[in-house]
Amino acid sequence: MKITLFYHSILSDWNHGNAHFLRGIVRELEERGHQVKVYEPENGWSLQNLVEGYGEEKLKELQQYYPGVSTNFYTLETLDLDDVLTEADLVLVHEWNEHELVKRIGEHRASTGHYKLIFHDTHHRAVTEREAMSKYDLTHYDGVLAFGQVIRDLYLQENWTSKAWTWHEAADTSVFYPHETEEKEGDLIWIGNWGDEERTAELHEFLINPVKELGLKAKIYGVRYPEHARQALADAGIEYGGWLPNYKAAEEFAKYKVTVHVPRRPYVEALPGIPTIRPFEAMACGIPLISSPWKDAENLFTPGKDFLVARTGEEMKQQLQTILNRPGTAKEVTDHGLQTIRSRHTCAHRVDELEKVCEELGIGTSRIYLTQKEQALHEK
Repeated sequence: MKITLFYHSILSDWNHGNAHFLRGIVRELEERGHQVKVYEPENGWSLQNLVEGYGEEKLKELQQYYPGVSTNFYTLETLDLDDVLTEADLVLVHEWNEHELVKRIGEHRASTGHYKLIFHDTHHRAVTEREAMSKYDLTHYDGVLAFGQVIRDLYLQENWTSKAWTWHEAADTSVFYPHETEEKEGDLIWIGNWGDEERTAELHEFLINPVKELGLKAKIYGVRYPEHARQALADAGIEYGGWLPNYKAAEEFAKYKVTVHVPRRPYVEALPGIPTIRPFEAMACGIPLISSPWKDAENLFTPGKDFLVARTGEEMKQQLQTILNRPGTAKEVTDHGLQTIRSRHTCAHRVDELEKVCEELGIGTSRIYLTQKEQALHEK
């Protein structure tokens, strides 16, 4: 297939978690012989922050992990959809796009009709900012890919679309896999952004306070940490590492003995079944994971086996001690989580699901799947 994607950025993951999944999906699609083009806005906020803070050399470094990764910059004023979409079989438009772009692509789809058009939602705003999300004009879209059942159901209940599929995020196992290290540098690592005060109390209860009270050697990476957050880390003896390029996360996980997952409040309270991408990536890297509470409503994992659960800060301390003091238990959790990712939650699994959606929408199988002969030629 010829696939065109409109997303915020594939080049930058600065405060932009969708880039993690997008990179893995694009790579998997291309390895299967699909022709993929990514379009992102010129001067997008994530890429701007990355370049301003860390320089363009980080874009060169990205190529070491994703050889050949590329994008096409556009402005709404000059974007020529007739030219961009002339040969497309499938077009995906991410929810973090301008309302005007979403509408224009829908109108173009209605006037030409030669490609299938899908909206892709990977955020909690459909619940937390429903009015803003309702203003996206999806009239001429063929359906919605939602990264959780509750979001999928909402699109259907609100009549924002007539078709929707659940399409969870997953680990890009070409980058997220266990790295061997001879000696650990510390006890606990956490990779995540402070954000919009959506989990401040939770980060204190399940991360900062347990580390301080247990006297662990810990390091935290992420952006948008206000002064009070940095001070809290310092008071707890936690090293703050600033922004970490996502493609380096696996290397950092390997230096520590355990990590934790602290979901943002909207996911805990209103979006059961959506873990976000971080736990997928951590388990894929073979590091034991302990999570604060969230409801695995879609049975993605086996809590207690793929990862341990801590319902309170005191339980988090106990679970951390279990992992750090019982190597056998740590290995059991690590192995179980890793096997679950590899068997169910990789970008290859998600591309399988996407190809089935394409079949359902009527794209010819000859365009979706290469024959054995074509695959052999493609691999050469």
